Amino acid sequence: MSEAQASKVELLRWRSVALAIADEADRLAMGGFRRDVRIETKRDKSLVTEIDQAIERMARETLRAEFPGCGLVGEEEGTEAADASLCWYVDPIDATHNFVRGVPVFATLLAASVDGEIQVAVVSAPALRGRWMAWLGGGAWRAGEAGIQDATRLHVSDVATIEESQLVYGSRTADMASGEMPGLDRTLAEAWRERGFGDFWGYMLVAEGAAEAMVETGAHPWDWAAPQLIVEEAGGRFTTARGERRIDGASAVATNGRIHDDLLRRLRGRGA
Repeated sequence: MSEAQASKVELLRWRSVALAIADEADRLAMGGFRRDVRIETKRDKSLVTEIDQAIERMARETLRAEFPGCGLVGEEEGTEAADASLCWYVDPIDATHNFVRGVPVFATLLAASVDGEIQVAVVSAPALRGRWMAWLGGGAWRAGEAGIQDATRLHVSDVATIEESQLVYGSRTADMASGEMPGLDRTLAEAWRERGFGDFWGYMLVAEGAAEAMVETGAHPWDWAAPQLIVEEAGGRFTTARGERRIDGASAVATNGRIHDDLLRRLRGRGA
């Protein structure tokens, strides 16, 4: 157990606040989904909508009020109070491009960390009617129709080989171009099945046991903070392609744990 483990009271409070923010984020997101919303192009050529901005603004205001002095790391408004022990990660709409094109695979991602160790995570995908959550030492869960009251605990799969595995990934083009995964194409060809689901969805499939691995490059800490804890609390592993357990690297590899080391070797082009 991490030395940064928070108390149960703190974990439950953070979870409660994150769920309340997710409720409002869901309302805002669905209010703009498949509607005529303002869209801008950022410097990195990615898109941002007025809904992204409204959700992050709401989340930051709530977190500042509930936890004065906390750190905040968000996609649209950057980092503040970077030296704070308690830090929140906010991705207002993960997969904004899906949101813009009317694809229902998008979510709000929230995570709280203490001294760099993620403690609480919530992923809320309103168009999929899906919500996932985890807290350190408390397991990973998918909420049911009645919310947290009838949540189902998540477990990664028991599949033990790449050849039996379903592998999912973000952008094959970007992943190959990154140089982080030179063995990606061969590895995908050797797997039982491969699909490019991408974004938060791939990590949730791993946590649910529906896929054995999700690989991705080019994302950011706010993209990976919540998925890391959910995958790990479901019994899986989350590292970079180089095997480092971190959310600020150039890549992410999340697995059921059993295939992790072999997958890393293959992705790095070192064979089975």
